[in-house]
Amino acid sequence: MFDTYDSEFWKTVVDTMQEGLMLVDQNGRIVFVNKAFEEMVGYVNEELVGSSCEVFQCDRCFTARAGGLDKYCALFEEKKVKSSECTFRKKDGQSLHLLKNAALIHDKNGNVVGGVETMVDLSRIQEKEKIIANLRQQLNYHDGFQGIVGNTQVMRQVLDLASSAAQSDAPLVIYGESGTGKEVIASAIHMASPRCEESFIKVNCAALNDNLLESELFGHVKGAFTGADYTRVGRFEAASGGSIFLDEIGDLPLATQTKLLRVLQEKEIERVGDHRPVKIDVRIIAATHKDLQQLIAQGAFREDLYYRIGVIPIYLPPLRERVSDIPQLVDTFIKKIGEKTAKPISGISRTSLDLLMQYSWPGNIRELINTIEYAFVLCPGGQIQVSHLPSHLRHEMSLSTSFPPQPHGDVRKTRRHKLIEALEQSGGNQTEAARILGVSRVTVWKWIKKYGIRFNARVHSD
Repeated sequence: MFDTYDSEFWKTVVDTMQEGLMLVDQNGRIVFVNKAFEEMVGYVNEELVGSSCEVFQCDRCFTARAGGLDKYCALFEEKKVKSSECTFRKKDGQSLHLLKNAALIHDKNGNVVGGVETMVDLSRIQEKEKIIANLRQQLNYHDGFQGIVGNTQVMRQVLDLASSAAQSDAPLVIYGESGTGKEVIASAIHMASPRCEESFIKVNCAALNDNLLESELFGHVKGAFTGADYTRVGRFEAASGGSIFLDEIGDLPLATQTKLLRVLQEKEIERVGDHRPVKIDVRIIAATHKDLQQLIAQGAFREDLYYRIGVIPIYLPPLRERVSDIPQLVDTFIKKIGEKTAKPISGISRTSLDLLMQYSWPGNIRELINTIEYAFVLCPGGQIQVSHLPSHLRHEMSLSTSFPPQPHGDVRKTRRHKLIEALEQSGGNQTEAARILGVSRVTVWKWIKKYGIRFNARVHSD
């Protein structure tokens, strides 16, 4: 194909190039590769000459062939210069991410005699991009830790601790009321950890039957119990190399707690029905809405397990303790739900937002998300108004306006007095008092705490 009378001169030239270079004939057979290309792919020139360029299993070329091109090398079919990112398979089987430029070679009569491809290794660039992305993530406080919203001081402390915990391999427990986002924090810690490329396996300890829990966690062998028709890999084994999230760990039976303690101590599990240990490497992230120390006092949780899993405790605050985060949370949820639904909702009215910030949010973040999703159903477009919010929130607003200002503007005293009257009339029944006042039971409970009201059979003030 090529004249070789000056081959040594040109070989010296191309071997000084930093880019990889490969020459192929019209049939896609390799004629020559330079030193830089040899270093990239792990082959030497002598191993490649005469071989089809299929040896590299280029993903772009396979795509071209799947598209019906009659030549393996799409370059000869399309007859034009191509520049694209692609993946080659190296001699050792590893993938190599390249930027490839390909062009046809013509003789003096304009006939195609072959092709030339130059390659730039993008692996180092990709590594640098990962480093930059990690730095941006750490420095961009507006986006929070792994995109979690929270600018109040209490949430900043939580996110700073979570960021530090991500770099550790120590077990941790996330404490918080239902709906505060414990699973979100757990997932964020895993994604920011050195284990992020491996599995993140979730287990809800409260949702599984006690008889099935051990099989779910540790797996079982065929015939271990009735219905065990095949050997099953458990969640711990599936998570090996990564992290396992044990949600509601306070509901774990004592027998399973004992086995979990062994996992932490020995770093191995035994499948149900088998006595052969299986080595595992798992980071345990647990969560609970319960007081584990109280469970220990009741004999429902092992004290030694408590100290094993709780090396790093993280306490998530309820939404009512981070009210100033609500505007940013609402804005985030509106954008995310808007992207999914494509509904033309631009935001939320000031009155509606004020109402959301006055509410106690017993369901925390989960309830706030549900509220915004509800509003999306009712709101035809534009801004979310009070009329688009759930009825119990509107009732709270109507009650606040039903207490007219007194001559001295003492609304607080008037509301407290009416609440005491309603509780006395209902005999201390908060549900009945809520009905009398026209609000939700949660609102009554919140006002009782806010105004410092105590009652047994009768209601009285402190």
